[in-house]
Amino acid sequence: MPPAPQRSGDVLAMAGDLLRALAAPVRIAIVLQLRASERCVHELVDALGVAQPLISQHLRVLKSAGVVRGERHGREVVYRLVDEHLSHIVVDAVAHVEEGQ
Repeated sequence: MPPAPQRSGDVLAMAGDLLRALAAPVRIAIVLQLRASERCVHELVDALGVAQPLISQHLRVLKSAGVVRGERHGREVVYRLVDEHLSHIVVDAVAHVEEGQ
């Protein structure tokens, strides 16, 4: 197997930031919900049984990490994943844990 390509320190730091943003159970659950379809905050609250302020706080972390984007529709903001790559990371991590149980 050839050696892995060398990555810059900046790229590795950004990848670490992204993984830290995904490292909370509620944020993992949000990504899994948004993988199925776009959702507004109250739909995430209902689906996950987590208080609205906590969902909003986790969405802010995911948004600042570039994982989700929000789009205003009237009085609500609808959230969606920025791209599918990120959901694959989460799905693979969950599948890995489930296989080990």
